[in-house]
Amino acid sequence: MIELIWDEAFVRSVKKWQKKHPELISRFKDRLRLFTEQPFHPSLKTHSLSGHLKGCSSFSINYEYRLIFKFVTDDKVLLIDIGTHDDVY
Repeated sequence: MIELIWDEAFVRSVKKWQKKHPELISRFKDRLRLFTEQPFHPSLKTHSLSGHLKGCSSFSINYEYRLIFKFVTDDKVLLIDIGTHDDVY
């Protein structure tokens, strides 16, 4: 099981995002739970990033929203940002 590291910047991002999208809070929690159990589950569309986010990865909350993260160790992940494709990439 993956251990999630929530830094202060990510917590602020999530709080803002949840205020704007209260209808997606349940989906967010479900996806995060699935990610901790199976980080490469096909429905998450987990993939590595390139460019200025090289070394980071992303998974889908839904068609529009992504969560950016970085593997710190094989079983620890630092959560970095959440938002639309254009917001976070």
